[in-house]
Amino acid sequence: MSEHGPRVGVLGSYGGYNLGDEAILASLLADLRARRPDAEVLVFSRDPGHTEQEHPGITVAPWEGVGRDRTATSLARLDMLVLGGGGILYDTEARRYLRVVRTAQEQRVPVFTYALGVGPLTEEFDCTMVRDALGQAVEVTVRDEESRVALEEAGVTATVTVTADPALLLQPEEFDARLVRDSLPPGRRVVGMSVREPGRAAQHLDADEYHQLLAQVGDFIVHRLDASLLFVPMERGDIRHSHAVLSRMTAAEHCRVLYGQYRPGQILDLMRSLDLAVGMRLHFLIFAALAGVPLLALPYAGKVFDFAQRIGAPVPRGVVREAAGPLIAQVDRLWDERPQRQDEIAANVAAMRQRATETGRRLGAQLDRIAPLAVREPVVTG
Repeated sequence: MSEHGPRVGVLGSYGGYNLGDEAILASLLADLRARRPDAEVLVFSRDPGHTEQEHPGITVAPWEGVGRDRTATSLARLDMLVLGGGGILYDTEARRYLRVVRTAQEQRVPVFTYALGVGPLTEEFDCTMVRDALGQAVEVTVRDEESRVALEEAGVTATVTVTADPALLLQPEEFDARLVRDSLPPGRRVVGMSVREPGRAAQHLDADEYHQLLAQVGDFIVHRLDASLLFVPMERGDIRHSHAVLSRMTAAEHCRVLYGQYRPGQILDLMRSLDLAVGMRLHFLIFAALAGVPLLALPYAGKVFDFAQRIGAPVPRGVVREAAGPLIAQVDRLWDERPQRQDEIAANVAAMRQRATETGRRLGAQLDRIAPLAVREPVVTG
């Protein structure tokens, strides 16, 4: 039996660049601490200072722009390397993470993949690395069916378990709603909107086209629902795209962009102030679903489509193929049907939260094999 708790490394897109990724890390760490309070955790971060500030009590190491020998020294101390979660295995990006994974496996450090998001994977170099690395992993879990299919098409033959996004387990933190309420015209409903850049997952999108499309939807929301529109950036680049939509609206005086730095739990708490959510970002939609807010997903990528389907939310055909009229009709229908949909979506979200706990349970079982949790002898008194 090990004399210490397991030493666990966590590798993902962490460091404050994206609120969705930070929600994943917060949920992963909370689950790990609950299951193995004796674990020593090392997070590989893109911004170690940010991660240290947000997660006291863990060790942090840089990995971008760091020599292989230095990374290997950090990895050599580990009993397990956790890869994920989040969407990190896609063309050209996958190889960056898998070089670290390969270094760990060369030192016989077991690797567990934590509710990964995968795809698109079409580059043979990335596919080869994925096949090799995941073929040696002690267990492979992904967050959705699309990711499982992407691994299968890349040639991965290992057993792949579909769980759910770890951010579904996020707990809210207090957000001062006055920061939003005082900046918006009084006496109106508040609708949240999430806009993002096309990115590698949706290179087919034309930014001008979907900015104009969402501007028309935004104007409809303002007038039809007597609402103010609050743009909620999930990462810094979203601010520019939010303003691009706002600049095309005729009702811009009823719109605001949320500024400032917030923790994921605070944005989750903010969602409780919304009457409706319309968005592109996956984790914006996850937060809305957790808060019980009626939502319309704008599926720029398969992961968004998959999530909306799994919770029973309406799914338009897509941001790029959807004309303004049908999309506006979807918003109108969603508003009218929200009382009937509420119970179904709440039940589906609860089921997905349960599936999300399965990832941590499986990781915990793997850690128990490496370093069983010490059982203290009962203290006899009297």
